Amino acid sequence: MFNLITSISPHPFQTQLPKKNPPTYGLISVPGDPLAEMGKEKAGGQNIYVKELGLALAQRGCQVDLFTRRENPEQREIVEHSIGCRTIHLTAGPPKFIPRTELFDYLPTFVDSWLDFQKRSGRQYSLIHTNYWLSGWVGLQLKFRFGIPLVHTYHSIGAVKYRNVEHPPSVASIRHAVEWACLEQANCVISTSPKEVADLRQYLSPYGRIKIIPCDRHAEEFGSVSPKQARHNLAIAPETPMLLYVGSFDERKGIEMLLKASAKIPKPFELYLVDLNGQKDQDSQEQQSIRSLVKELNLENVTIFSAQISETELETYYAAADLCIVASYNEPFNLVAIDAMAAGTPVMSSTIAGFCHTVIDGQTGLLVPPQDSESLAKAIQEILAYRERKKDLLSQADKKWVQSKFISSAVADQIYDLYQSLTLSESVKKIKQSENFTPDLPQKIYQLLDFDISPS
Repeated sequence: MFNLITSISPHPFQTQLPKKNPPTYGLISVPGDPLAEMGKEKAGGQNIYVKELGLALAQRGCQVDLFTRRENPEQREIVEHSIGCRTIHLTAGPPKFIPRTELFDYLPTFVDSWLDFQKRSGRQYSLIHTNYWLSGWVGLQLKFRFGIPLVHTYHSIGAVKYRNVEHPPSVASIRHAVEWACLEQANCVISTSPKEVADLRQYLSPYGRIKIIPCDRHAEEFGSVSPKQARHNLAIAPETPMLLYVGSFDERKGIEMLLKASAKIPKPFELYLVDLNGQKDQDSQEQQSIRSLVKELNLENVTIFSAQISETELETYYAAADLCIVASYNEPFNLVAIDAMAAGTPVMSSTIAGFCHTVIDGQTGLLVPPQDSESLAKAIQEILAYRERKKDLLSQADKKWVQSKFISSAVADQIYDLYQSLTLSESVKKIKQSENFTPDLPQKIYQLLDFDISPS
């Protein structure tokens, strides 16, 4: 028997009832619980991506199960998000947080737990979509065991992450082999930007199908808080310039360069550092290092640290800011930039290829060379010198750009179409391989498929 099902309030955009014989998809995110709250340990873009996609697909009448690893003995096995979308917690190793670099040995157990759940529930999945390389290993086992079409999203590539690391973790070589296999063996890889495609081809393989679909966000939800109200809530004076950083305190995020640039900017201003992976009243090793640098650069009086910020609270920070700075050295995609633009806040980001796909220089934000504190400081001062005029011009362009390219509905449409094309292709292959193949292929395709593929 299953554990009691925990219900969560329906998503605000969930209004559609499930179809008769709907398509059923399994989204796998071994590390990265879709239920993890922003600001909790290791809750980041992957968690958001999986949950938002699941909700958006459910809105289209699909049945979607989001599989992740149980990290707490109190977690229910089944947690419903909305009609047609639920998270499934599978037991694979001790029910506690385990770093990603130590999870590989528990993957066979995760597969066994998935098979057990599938047998007990009786649910047949039309397609599996895996997220991150650990999930990819699981997906490859299921693909070859059941012949289920497999889609994979990397979220990060080991060969890129560790290329300048002197002592990479021991699992790095295994990760590289799995990521290579995912590219060559999955039915399709979803890449979030042209930069990621180039990295996949350079570091993994020239083979394998790749489709570029950006990360999705419920950008419709941002922009409801006025800058005046936001500044009042955060006790920031209207005339005080506010700079905002949101993200982890990982070195590759460029936060040290941001601090060095801030030290070159005339005061007064306030610099808010929101650590999405931090814990309230508990500094991580990374945050301790950043605090030391803040003190060294004489920025203590203007720097405010925040952690465990909910998405609702985060909107207030975006609305209050004059500028959101995303200075990563290497990143294929960044949800912070999308969220800031959706809130109408100008974004300043590095001229790395991943951001050039997201931010249009001078129209939806400003781009500066990576690892160049001088250029970053000059660009920040330029924006602050014309605060209101430039903020108004950029914010309008920001909102329109996000609404046209990155809102969940637009992205989910592309992924839904991809899923159906792959499922249809797999069905055609099965029919052609059957002994009873006849020329009346379309009719047989509809008979073989267990869901309605007619246009909605």
